[in-house]
Amino acid sequence: MPASSNSAATGDSFTMLPDNDLDSIGSHCHYEYCNQLDFLPFRCESCKETYCLDHRTETAHACPNLGAWAVARRAAGSQYSSTTPLFQKPTVVTGTQCSHPQCKSLIHTHTSVGVQCPTCNRSYCLKHRLKEEHSCSTLTPLGARPAAAGLTQAQKALERLRAWGKSKAAGASTATNKRVSSATARTLELNNLKKNAKGDAKIPLEKRVYLHVEAEASTTSSKLPSASFFCSKEWSIGRMLDEAAKGLQVENVNNRGGGEETRLRVFHVEGGRLMEFSEKVGQGLQDGNTVVLLRGVGPAVPDLIQS
Repeated sequence: MPASSNSAATGDSFTMLPDNDLDSIGSHCHYEYCNQLDFLPFRCESCKETYCLDHRTETAHACPNLGAWAVARRAAGSQYSSTTPLFQKPTVVTGTQCSHPQCKSLIHTHTSVGVQCPTCNRSYCLKHRLKEEHSCSTLTPLGARPAAAGLTQAQKALERLRAWGKSKAAGASTATNKRVSSATARTLELNNLKKNAKGDAKIPLEKRVYLHVEAEASTTSSKLPSASFFCSKEWSIGRMLDEAAKGLQVENVNNRGGGEETRLRVFHVEGGRLMEFSEKVGQGLQDGNTVVLLRGVGPAVPDLIQS
């Protein structure tokens, strides 16, 4: 029956194809013992022939080019790996971190862009891209001329420490003459220090050293200008500095590397010198001493108060 008459008789929206048109649909299986007509045939990538579902694998149709597709794929893969670098997801080790000391965001990635500050020449995330957000005015620009800048920095730091130590020594001398001349007054002052001092409560009483801690305003910024603090005699000066900076809420980037322009140092007022990070607290400090946190003053230099 013609296709048009069949469609008209049934009233459907499709027609049945004549028998002589079925050969144009699909493909016959190339396997010599099959030759089945498959409407969804498969092509073997080794011999490039067409097969039915049952004989689509190389072993099923006894492929004459067994394994040829695997060899070609390995060759293409080795060529790609040797010429095209694979994309690696950035990590803390391989990626670029925001230059803000308290930010751990990775920048210059496909999800987080980085912004270069034209003043300090550092890269920041979007949150810290503004100069006010990363305290740009207190940073030394990267790439500055190190020789001249280093000499000026050392001279200014030396004069600043001399003036600071002399003013503290003069103040302590005046206070001693006026009101701390007796042992009783010094004991009361030390008891008041111990009463207000804060620190790790796990430190035994016999191992505690009670200190006055201050942050020098011209070299660093802090939310608390000074505080009473106690630490262990067995601590190093470096550990004491970390705890004091945390207590005064001073930005501390010593553990992130970098140069001396961003490094915090501890200045012992009574001793008139910068203290080494490796020194023990119990060897250089006593109860009631004053230490000052300064930034960008260079390595420890002894006897800065003495002329």
